Amino acid sequence: MAARGASKKVRIGVIGVGQIGKQHLENYSRIPGVEVAAIADIDKPEARRVGKLHGIPSVYFEAFELLARKDIEAVDVCLHNNLHMPYSVAALQAGKHVYCEKPMAGAFRDAEKMLAEARARKRMLSIQLSTLFSRETKAAKILIDEGHLGRLYHARSTGFRRRGRPFVDGYGTEKFVQKSIASGGALFDMGVYHISNILYLLGNPAVLTITGKAYQETAMDSARRAASGYSVEELGVGFVRLSGGITLDIIESWAVHLNPFEGSSVLGSDGGVRLEPFGYYRNIGDLELDATVNLDTLQWRLHTVREVGDVYDSPQHHWAAALQGRVELLPTAEIALNTMLISEGIYLSSRLGREVSADEVRELSESLAVAIGKPGRKGKPGAR
Repeated sequence: MAARGASKKVRIGVIGVGQIGKQHLENYSRIPGVEVAAIADIDKPEARRVGKLHGIPSVYFEAFELLARKDIEAVDVCLHNNLHMPYSVAALQAGKHVYCEKPMAGAFRDAEKMLAEARARKRMLSIQLSTLFSRETKAAKILIDEGHLGRLYHARSTGFRRRGRPFVDGYGTEKFVQKSIASGGALFDMGVYHISNILYLLGNPAVLTITGKAYQETAMDSARRAASGYSVEELGVGFVRLSGGITLDIIESWAVHLNPFEGSSVLGSDGGVRLEPFGYYRNIGDLELDATVNLDTLQWRLHTVREVGDVYDSPQHHWAAALQGRVELLPTAEIALNTMLISEGIYLSSRLGREVSADEVRELSESLAVAIGKPGRKGKPGAR
């Protein structure tokens, strides 16, 4: 339960005010007690425009100038994937708590460095895992925590787009489909939400082995293909062995000739739950019970009866509450790191044509981080 009473004001800086950064700024504007004190972006006209639009007092074109501010206690990193680690680490070294967009980084090795730095500096590190705060996840967590599923043994992570590849299917920029910038495709863009959500519900068990395959098979507009430099997967599939005898299968699509997959699910010895559409399933003797849940009432009761306030309303609400000391931060960084391990394991397994161990992924992971400037030199925070 969240602590009651007045909340202290927190001052946040945002690095990168592209598509994702703008979304974060909108979210912060709706959270009492949060002030975005500064933003930084190398696109000077856009940075000035966004700063004026949101009434942000300080606009920088060099991220290290923002990080030098002693009155800013937390930084939100909204850059392309391969910039997540260098700027997050720089912010942690500057003494800031860090909130970073998903995926955690461009490679497992980079994500591992982020978490190690946060622990060494005793700073909070949170990753944007929005599905952890959905009503469906809250309902599933209650059923699991109260033992209604029994012993958990298998889960499925699914994500579906029929033709939803960035840029080549008509939205977003080509930077989302270039491995040198984004590191991955469907698994890194949307799969991170679904895989991390399942890991959270399972208690984030250790990863043992991964088998998988990444595909790029669906035709795309030839002009868009040529202009995009498309070098990532549109479909990722995998099978993961986790500690405690638990298994997980994965299918994540940006483009596929099929109608929508069934939603992600968790199976237990006494019951099962599916997230979308939400359902709880249980067999009792000759009875097969399919239960629905009033998710609106759940959300209302969490606020009015459990009095948890806004601390689980969204990733940004939770982050702000943690900065204010009103709630213990969920282990989003640890969950995101495990998600990176699985995603990179699928890529490695696909490349080698065999099952790989988690230790192999750790050993073979190579940094994909883009080099940035140092304080006093020009960094290049290219906004998402």
